[in-house]
Amino acid sequence: MSRFSLRTRLTILVTVAAAITLAVLTAGFNLLLGSTLNTDANRVLQARASAALEEVAVQNGSVRVKESPDRAVPDSQVWVYTGGKAIERPPGPASVQRLADSLAAGPRRRVEDSASDVRLFAAPVEQGSQRVGTVVSAISLEPYEHSASRALTASLLYAVAALLLVVIATRLVVTRALRPVARMTAEAADWSEHDLEHRFNIGEPYDELTNLAATFDTMLARLASSLRHEQLLSAELSHELRTPLAAIATEAELALRRQRVDDEYRDALRLIASRAGQMQRTLETLMAAARAESLEDLGTAEATTVGEQALEACQGVARNSGVTLLLQAPDQSLRVDVDADTAERILVPLIENGCRYGRSSVEVDVGANSDSVEFTVKDDGPGVAPNEASRIFEPGYRGDAGSPDDQGAGLGLALARRLARAVGGEVEALENGAGATFRARIPLAR
Repeated sequence: MSRFSLRTRLTILVTVAAAITLAVLTAGFNLLLGSTLNTDANRVLQARASAALEEVAVQNGSVRVKESPDRAVPDSQVWVYTGGKAIERPPGPASVQRLADSLAAGPRRRVEDSASDVRLFAAPVEQGSQRVGTVVSAISLEPYEHSASRALTASLLYAVAALLLVVIATRLVVTRALRPVARMTAEAADWSEHDLEHRFNIGEPYDELTNLAATFDTMLARLASSLRHEQLLSAELSHELRTPLAAIATEAELALRRQRVDDEYRDALRLIASRAGQMQRTLETLMAAARAESLEDLGTAEATTVGEQALEACQGVARNSGVTLLLQAPDQSLRVDVDADTAERILVPLIENGCRYGRSSVEVDVGANSDSVEFTVKDDGPGVAPNEASRIFEPGYRGDAGSPDDQGAGLGLALARRLARAVGGEVEALENGAGATFRARIPLAR
């Protein structure tokens, strides 16, 4: 049945249910009608017998028929017996006559002659407590059976007609009911291919169709969001990797352009390895951002542990720059609402930036406000000019304080902010009057 369309399945189910219902109703009607006709026939039999009893009299232990104008009516279908002898016998088939004679001395009862389709009823004639005779009435069952047969035929025809009407009505109703669903499905399929920003916009759902439209809107919104994330990730990968790739290609071309000594080749390879490392970190950060945007639960991590791991990851840069790394941890335990790896990827670019520009130290303070953990990274370098506070977060941009010999790609701060925003946080530059200060806010775990 699953091979059929929903409209066909619903029509079949309704048809089967209607057929069963009509069959039960038809059978019940005919059974009730048969019982009613049978009761009516018995009532007529008893009425005839009662009327016959009124027309007989008992004299000297014998039964005689009173003189009555309608006593001789030939179709009265009443036998009168005195003792076992018939004194009144209507015409009829021999089988009926024999059956009536057998009832003459018997108890009060009803019997049927299947050959002639006649029912007989015997009523005793009594004088005091002594039985002196019998009255037997008869009735033909043919009219009743004919009525029952006609009623059965008519009810069957009615049931068939009603079933056909139910099938037609169900088909029409289901088709009309599902037509909006088919239209909405076609439109949603077309929008998913050509216009993911289109919506049904039916407002607050109030029935099944509006609930379906709202579901389609939610589905299209998710598809659009996923597509935007993919497009953004592709654009970011293309943009962020352009600089290190160009540096690698340029350095390789310069190294191959002329014969060089071993030290020069080592320097070139070292620079290429550094650019490759930048590419790897860039890819890992962008993938972490994409993962954070697609997952609802990234786990949690202890904020102080995150700060310690971030400082440990920057020890090499700090030693090369002659900078001391310090951590100011809070007294109470704080947890960020992301995993430790994601939180560390947000902090490391800020600490590395401080190592490159700081003169002697970089300090990381861990604190919290009502809804987030705040990591404040401070260095004692030249600081950030007011007009560069926002531009330094643009990919590839390096501030005026940067050295021409700095081999950074200018991607660290941009990636840190990108990842922080992906998890619901933020990275921003603060003014402190001396050195640079950056604050990374990461949602607080509840």
